[in-house]
Amino acid sequence: MNGLEIGNLKSKYPLIQGGMGVGVSLSSLAGAVANAGGVGILSTAQIGYREPDFDTNPIEVNLRTIPKEIEKARKLANGGMIGVNIMVATKKYDEYVKAAVQAGVDLIVSGAGLPVNLPKLVEGSSVCIAPIVSTVKSAHVILKMWDKKYHRCADLLVIEGPLAGGHLGFKKEELTQIDMAAYESEIKGIIQVAREYGEKFQRHIPVVFGGGIYDREDVAHYMSLGLDGVQMASRFVTTYECDADEKYKQTYINAKKEDIIIVNSPVGMPGRAINNRFAKNSKNGDYKPQKCRHCIQTCNPAETPYCITDALLHAVKGEVDDALLFCGANAYRAEKLEHVKDIFDELFS
Repeated sequence: MNGLEIGNLKSKYPLIQGGMGVGVSLSSLAGAVANAGGVGILSTAQIGYREPDFDTNPIEVNLRTIPKEIEKARKLANGGMIGVNIMVATKKYDEYVKAAVQAGVDLIVSGAGLPVNLPKLVEGSSVCIAPIVSTVKSAHVILKMWDKKYHRCADLLVIEGPLAGGHLGFKKEELTQIDMAAYESEIKGIIQVAREYGEKFQRHIPVVFGGGIYDREDVAHYMSLGLDGVQMASRFVTTYECDADEKYKQTYINAKKEDIIIVNSPVGMPGRAINNRFAKNSKNGDYKPQKCRHCIQTCNPAETPYCITDALLHAVKGEVDDALLFCGANAYRAEKLEHVKDIFDELFS
């Protein structure tokens, strides 16, 4: 299989690693994926959580940690491609993007909202930009907006489908009865939108799909739809190189299919996670936030049932009973820890 051509860069294999926050995909995982021939992605969501002054100055700490983590990933990547995932819903979103640009990252992937001003924020740099979309409508809206406002097209289009993990761009009721055969028509429609704008800008806009991708058969199937590549996240959680605590990784290995549920998030979007004590008790107000970590624009600490930052910090630190355990629909398929390189060998050898 050919690699992904994104801007002037090309990966060895057509795989981009999904950005997982808080702290699940940082320099260790992203660097290993890039070194193995994929596109390694760091999540900027509370990226500085390990710093001693994070609790008092979270945004300032995150902004100074972004270049440090990118540099550490670069040292592991052996020339491979490194990107960041920055949620549009992030407070001070513009500043996060500018910090990544100044650090010389290769690619910025942006979802959890439409990244309307992303072209302006990377203007004058060589940084590639990729919006995350879930429907033909959202793909058309963002590409039309970028064209009209900035005379710029996407360097990559990332589709996240209904089987993806974490926050999802679907209504909760759409996630209870998922018809992937029908959704494949949506994927083909998004590819067509990308081709139309590619023709207008006289360039190819690669399209990748994420959500439920787990093995070689999955990769082959989705590539057969006309995609340029795939995005994989959950399988990389159960790798030795993943930045999360071993106890978090073990929740994937222990999970059964029926343990994976849809939850409501303070971000205002449904999410997919592993059922645990937190998922059951968070509805009862047992985890009311004690302080604000200034993470999400849409969060109102006085009204939210729990702090999304605290819930995800518990996960990455291995405090799994009191954690929001985000995962993809196929996370239960994990049976053991493995190395990133072994995954690439299985998928593409």
